[in-house]
Amino acid sequence: MSKENEGKKKSEVDEIQYSDLIGDIIKRAEQEGAFENLKGKGKPLKLDGDHSYNPDRLLNKVMKDNNILPPWIQMDKEIERMKEELASYSSEYNIRKSVEEINKKIFNYNLTCPPTAQKRKLKLEDYLPAE
Repeated sequence: MSKENEGKKKSEVDEIQYSDLIGDIIKRAEQEGAFENLKGKGKPLKLDGDHSYNPDRLLNKVMKDNNILPPWIQMDKEIERMKEELASYSSEYNIRKSVEEINKKIFNYNLTCPPTAQKRKLKLEDYLPAE
C-alpha cells in the first residue's frame, strides 16, 4: 500500500462516527422542543446525598418518617414512666411490687435492645424509705 492510499484510508476512518439510535432520537426531540413542557413541573426529589446500600439506615428512615418506634424504645419510655410513678409511692408494699414489675420490664427490654442501650435492674434498697 502506498503512502497516498494509507493517508486516504486514515481520513476515511476519521470520518466514520459512531451513531447511537436512541441518542439521535432524543437529540432530535430536544431540538423540536418535545421536552420544553417538562421544565419546572412537579416536585423536586429530596435526596440526602447518601446513595449507598444500607438496609438498616433505610429501615430507620422509613420508621422515622412514619412515626414508628422500635419495641425496645417503646419499652424504655414505659420503664421511665413507671420509675416516675415509683417515686411517688410511700407504701413499702407498693414500692416492692413496683420495683418487681419494673425489673421484669427491664429484663424484657434488655433482651430486645442493642447491647449498648441495656439497663441495670433497680435495687429495692434505693427506693425503700430510710428507717
